[in-house]
Amino acid sequence: MSTSNSGMDSQLFHPLTIGNGKITLKHRVILAPLTRNRGTPYNKISTLENPNRVWLPNELMVKYYSQRATDGGLIISEGLPPSLEGNAMPGVPGIFLQEQADGWKEIVDAIHAKGGFVYAQLWHSGRANIPQLTGSPIAAPSAVPWDNPEETFSYPPPHTSEPVKIADHPPVEITVDHIERTIRDYCNAAKAAMDVGFDGVELHAGNGYLPEQFLSSNSNHRVDAYGGTPEKRCTFVLELMDELAKTVGENNLAIRLTPFGLFNQARSQQRVETWGHLCRELKSRHPALSYVSFVEPRYEQLFSEAEKQTFLDSWQLPEVDLSMFRTIFGSTPFFSAGGFDDKNSWGVLEAGKYDGLLYGRYFISNPDLVARLRNGWPLAPYDRSRFYGPFEDPETGYTDYADYKERTCTII
Repeated sequence: MSTSNSGMDSQLFHPLTIGNGKITLKHRVILAPLTRNRGTPYNKISTLENPNRVWLPNELMVKYYSQRATDGGLIISEGLPPSLEGNAMPGVPGIFLQEQADGWKEIVDAIHAKGGFVYAQLWHSGRANIPQLTGSPIAAPSAVPWDNPEETFSYPPPHTSEPVKIADHPPVEITVDHIERTIRDYCNAAKAAMDVGFDGVELHAGNGYLPEQFLSSNSNHRVDAYGGTPEKRCTFVLELMDELAKTVGENNLAIRLTPFGLFNQARSQQRVETWGHLCRELKSRHPALSYVSFVEPRYEQLFSEAEKQTFLDSWQLPEVDLSMFRTIFGSTPFFSAGGFDDKNSWGVLEAGKYDGLLYGRYFISNPDLVARLRNGWPLAPYDRSRFYGPFEDPETGYTDYADYKERTCTII
């Protein structure tokens, strides 16, 4: 460590109040929302003609989250689909059935037992999906085929082994009635989450999923109240946040945004205009949001930093950062994710850029990441091949990573 702001001296280990005063975190090392695909099939008998499409939380997931829970720490759950229509991957437990909610309650209780806090992230895939996984047409803002005609979906259809091209299954443009039904699905899921003890709800409005599809000019070609201008492309997200705030209270509500993201063919123009309007409206309508969560502009899951910079240059945003959004949200707690580790975390909060940092990959391989960062202990490497299940041996690369002290004792 090279600065006086590292380790236990860092602001990462100072308290932070979120939830408009409801929750005081004891540190600011936050488990990012991570899809891990370790759920249990709801239908035990699954066939090609009648495949299982619904997944439940299980005891292994209880162990995984409990391992990463800390006293006064914040966990943001993996994305929870609010409906079958929004569930884009096998092994992902939603929260639209009572059995799913019951399973999540066990996870929430385990986190609380260690003194931690947990928010439920609500996630709807929109057009980033194939109908074989939902059993219904793919819902999206507009009937726009996938931008890359050769890209295949990350999972083959159930009980097959051949990947399918996403563009071969274009979405349908959802009607206003369908939009209203989708918002109700989100609100029902949010209520279910709070009923089983989640401390709050985070709307996933980034990474090219349904809310961001409404925000993005390449996936939203509508000419009604939900599209056509940067302001109108924000309508869906603003209406959804309004209804979620009514459902759970805005102090229990947060949002995740990726204004400069490319994931899932997010190729929008007018980024500053669109997300700037959205954030100003969110701050005006919901000044008591629990927190807002962003992703670094130059961080991308599928592109190098140099490749991402090429996109930013093409948008005339070569030096862009998140400062405009930090200014808009003012005193609202402001989090960022994007490749933070034991080398680049120090001094970031002290500079006033953010109030908390989210960690993903290194929280996977270091269940005791908080202690490692605090004490300067080295980080264990992660195994990318074990990020996304389902697997026959789901615990491998999931719950079998040792704490630093356990690993040290084993070596000795």
